[in-house]
Amino acid sequence: MSLCRQLVAIAIIFLATPSVAEAQSEPSTIAFARISGRCSTLIVAGRYFACRAVAFYQNEVGRANFTIVLDDPTDNRHIITFSGDNGRRLPDDRYELPIDRMLLKSKDRPRRDGLPVPLIETSTGMCMQLGSFVSGQISSIACSAIDQNGRSYELHFESDGSPVRMWRVRPSRPTIK
Repeated sequence: MSLCRQLVAIAIIFLATPSVAEAQSEPSTIAFARISGRCSTLIVAGRYFACRAVAFYQNEVGRANFTIVLDDPTDNRHIITFSGDNGRRLPDDRYELPIDRMLLKSKDRPRRDGLPVPLIETSTGMCMQLGSFVSGQISSIACSAIDQNGRSYELHFESDGSPVRMWRVRPSRPTIK
């Protein structure tokens, strides 16, 4: 599957995936960005991976997410997300996001409406982005988190210098009943 198709699939998954823990619908995604480059470090619960794609999305109530598609030969649906509230812009084009949960998707997760439902792990951590979506240039992203079971997650991503591809999403009423 081409990288473009994978990213479109990621966007669809995150725009449409409901949460296991909540009966009500998730807040709508309002912004989605694809960032091209490479992961120099990607560690999930002690295992090292390469990444296939990195994206950012934010919902209408402000929750922000850095999502990574893992290059896992045993699982073509292995996706992790560093998720948090209260991100803030700092001087020198830096963005800091406190992480309070990790979203974990894999081929073994249950599905709802054909889409994988993430395992939500309460976590503590931080993501730091250098660059700005406004300027269209992100140079790096570094994230580190530890979940409630002591498993650690780490990402070091460097951009290849390509402009960030950004989409603004306008929530609308469903057309399918």
